[in-house]
Amino acid sequence: MSNDTAPDPQLAAYRQSIDNIDAALIHILAERFRITQAVGEYKAKTQLPPADPGREQKQIARLRKLAEESQLDPEFSEKFLRFIIDEVIRHHEQARRD
Repeated sequence: MSNDTAPDPQLAAYRQSIDNIDAALIHILAERFRITQAVGEYKAKTQLPPADPGREQKQIARLRKLAEESQLDPEFSEKFLRFIIDEVIRHHEQARRD
């Protein structure tokens, strides 16, 4: 079935903004993981534990507060951050084994 209507310019503009934000998120996450990889290698070299529960709790509290101030669901922000933290710890544990 073909759609003969012209594209909605407002919708296209919104989608372009979303695409730009998605690209920025990917670049920011890539940079974050480059840095946390260096942290994992440093922790492995200096025999520090892969996880730092105290720092994780402080970060979660800090980012929940930022989320609230930004009118973003703090539960969502915590889930997102925990997902990232879990992945970072997995990388740190791998660095320790290597």
